[in-house]
Amino acid sequence: MTQDLSPVTRVPRTGLPPYAVVVGDPARAAAVAELLDGAEEVSYHREYRVFRGGRRGLPVTVASHGVGAPGAILLFQELADAGIRTVLRLGTAGAMRPGIGDGDLVVAEAAVRDDGVTGQLLPPEYPAVAAPEAVLALLRAAREAGAPCHRGIVWSRAAFQPGLLPLDAYDRAGLAAIEMELSALLVTASLRGLVAGGLLVVDGVNADELVDAEAPFSTGGYDPHRQVVARGVERGAVVALEALRLLARRNEGAGEV
Repeated sequence: MTQDLSPVTRVPRTGLPPYAVVVGDPARAAAVAELLDGAEEVSYHREYRVFRGGRRGLPVTVASHGVGAPGAILLFQELADAGIRTVLRLGTAGAMRPGIGDGDLVVAEAAVRDDGVTGQLLPPEYPAVAAPEAVLALLRAAREAGAPCHRGIVWSRAAFQPGLLPLDAYDRAGLAAIEMELSALLVTASLRGLVAGGLLVVDGVNADELVDAEAPFSTGGYDPHRQVVARGVERGAVVALEALRLLARRNEGAGEV
């Protein structure tokens, strides 16, 4: 029945596991779902594709939110309405700090709110911060998986392709990576009482370095489809799912992360 589905994303209002991994690409949602036991697709509308299944005994939701924070925040809000209480975003990002290589993982501690949507909902001073327990769970899962991993503040920026405006505003601020949607998740989580965090796979460098001086609107040599990135995404999926399991154990009183 129509009333059993959320109005925008068409996510079921009930029956979803409260622990979720969200990704941008619907195909990536399907790939993460392949790591679950008994996975089944429960909805697919526009860019919003949703699966549920189990990971080592933990019921898990996997959902895609598309590209950009304005559309992604609709999924985050409607997942919260459906009873999701812990959300980890697994995405890709450009590195902004020396020493972070392609395929490496970045655990976000917080995000710059340049996402194009939360500024229309809240004053700019309101922070976008990850839950500390989510940060610790992701770091532990990455360490146990032997994955190259970094931590830090990331920049959620609405514009993907470079333009005439430079991207050097945060060059000396020590940001780890640049992506598009995480700050919207973190703000939603703070407002709705959710536990949220972000795990990003590096698929290139700061987009400013890809700008051709003679063709400033070109995306240059950006190529996120290389094997090193694909392997990073595969590692990231395992790390994100294991971090969810660690958070569930913590919630059940089985010990600290």
